[in-house]
Amino acid sequence: MVDTTAGTFEPRVNRRLAFVRWVRRMHGWFGLWGALLGLMTGLSGVWLNHRAMLKLELPSQQHMNAQLALPDPAPPTVDAMAAWLQGALKFDRGPNNVRIEKARPVPWAEKGANRNGERPLMQPERWMFNFGGPNRLVQVEYWAGNKSASVRTTTNGFIATLTNLHKGVGMPIPWILLIDTLAGSLIFLSVSGLILWWETNRRRTLGIAIFATAVVTTMGLAIWPMS
Repeated sequence: MVDTTAGTFEPRVNRRLAFVRWVRRMHGWFGLWGALLGLMTGLSGVWLNHRAMLKLELPSQQHMNAQLALPDPAPPTVDAMAAWLQGALKFDRGPNNVRIEKARPVPWAEKGANRNGERPLMQPERWMFNFGGPNRLVQVEYWAGNKSASVRTTTNGFIATLTNLHKGVGMPIPWILLIDTLAGSLIFLSVSGLILWWETNRRRTLGIAIFATAVVTTMGLAIWPMS
């Protein structure tokens, strides 16, 4: 009597073994790609996670405030102001971020101030520009009609620079996309790690219990502040 099951069983084992080997190989390559970025974001993440509770101040962080006189007449548009500030502040590239607040009534104006037809006191339009990078950030604030702009310069040390890299402060789009690849790598490492454990570990009941406990603990701690 010829055993026909051995021939079908062996290809299944070979395919499974090949799949596990591929996952293990990809797991290593993805881990190598994200090793440096993971170390950087891990160190800065620990600092950011504990800074509020432990009231940790960022070391070697210096602030300087100044007033920058504007030409007469002042640049009439946001784009013109951004170009002028780039030259005046001697930056190689334009602002990383520009924010515009439209003119509106002043916050302290009474709600019934215009019942008699009087026009409420208006707060002029405000333009805000961010220049620089994670190690040095320059924030410019301009109120429409003023003859000068407020300039706040923040010079960061090593830890503060790391936290800004972590948050993407002052960084261009390519850096943000690079961090996205790290996020994708972490997702793959998590999934591939589960697959490798499932395929190579026979103590699955204990593993499932540990995984379920981790899920419940994580969800509980995440929902607890919301209740």
